[in-house]
Amino acid sequence: MTIYYQPVVRMGADRAPGAYQLAGGACWFDQAILRRRGKADQWIAAVDIPPEVLAGLTRPHNPIAGLAMTRPHLMGILNVTPDSFSDGGQFTGVNAAVAHALAMAQTGASIIDIGGESTRPGAETVAVDAEIARTAPVIAAIRARSDVPISIDTRKAPVASGAINAGANLVNDVSALGYDAETAQVVAQSGAPVCLMHAQGDPATMQQDPRYGDVLLDVYDYLEQRIAHAVAAGIARDQIVVDPGIGFGKTFDHNLALLRGLSLFHALGCPILLGASRKKFIGTIGGGQDAADRVSGSVAVALHGARQGVQLLRVHDISATKQALDLEWAINGAV
Repeated sequence: MTIYYQPVVRMGADRAPGAYQLAGGACWFDQAILRRRGKADQWIAAVDIPPEVLAGLTRPHNPIAGLAMTRPHLMGILNVTPDSFSDGGQFTGVNAAVAHALAMAQTGASIIDIGGESTRPGAETVAVDAEIARTAPVIAAIRARSDVPISIDTRKAPVASGAINAGANLVNDVSALGYDAETAQVVAQSGAPVCLMHAQGDPATMQQDPRYGDVLLDVYDYLEQRIAHAVAAGIARDQIVVDPGIGFGKTFDHNLALLRGLSLFHALGCPILLGASRKKFIGTIGGGQDAADRVSGSVAVALHGARQGVQLLRVHDISATKQALDLEWAINGAV
């Protein structure tokens, strides 16, 4: 039976005696939850975690796309699509897209995530040529004016290749290299880092009655398998990021379960990306029928992720999230 170790994460300068630093960042833990399928959870002291698991939890991560993984970074969302759920159609022109990217970088985004295919529930697949035409010119234009790291949000090998050639630094694949078998080779040959995200089904069908045995452990197992796949393809393990895929084939309750158990994914030994900005469940809980009315709730979820040691927060609202993070770090004396 597989045993899962979830650190009970805290943050701040007032660290408990004997506590362990989480992945070289501001968070720490002195307890963990031992989880097994079909068994009651058990709380244990961190010192009782098996040495190899403890080493993975405490080992600092190497930089990703030039960004140190010792504190959370904001990944600014730039959808150059006509149909994305929050900002579709706003930045389809190159000039508008570049201006928005530069504004996000100036106000606190450490990396810009550019997508040319909507992955909202019910979205249809975009042709490869169209996706490249939407993304590569924008990436090249940003790169001509700024050295801000750029992520390409795509499932397709030719799109990833075109983006890397245009100046992208990271491949963010919502299919965890499962949609296009060639994407792993593109990433491996380029040496770029990759983000592997969990999704159940594809965007067109993923919200049609998603089911899990145990959503937290099922997502963990999936990501562990996809990490092994990526490493076998020649991608360096220290250049892999994982994302539990909030809202991708998940019900309201699934999303909350993943957020409550977010710290479990540190046991995979990779940096974590959390992308929950403006998603439907935020409006369900906090109000906000329109995506743009979910800013405060999105900031709250991002803060929760930061307190759980998440290294990359994919958000629409850079200024609001940065302000909240800066205050959180100052109040807690985090370093």
